[in-house]
Amino acid sequence: MTQKQDNNPLHAITLEHVLTKLVDTLGWEEMGRQVDIKCFNSDPSIKSSLKFLRKTAWARSKVESLYIKTVTD
Repeated sequence: MTQKQDNNPLHAITLEHVLTKLVDTLGWEEMGRQVDIKCFNSDPSIKSSLKFLRKTAWARSKVESLYIKTVTD
């Protein structure tokens, strides 16, 4: 009963993949500049960022938007 989501650029992409791609592409400093959250600006790590973003919908939304903007540009 799984539906194909051709128009969803985040379909089948994990949050960990999103973060890893952004870190590789932009780096923590630029990510922290574009999305001003503590887990990007103070001792950043994938693990701490995942923990925060899984609990904080508004921050996750901003990070996902940044990912979409980054991979489609």
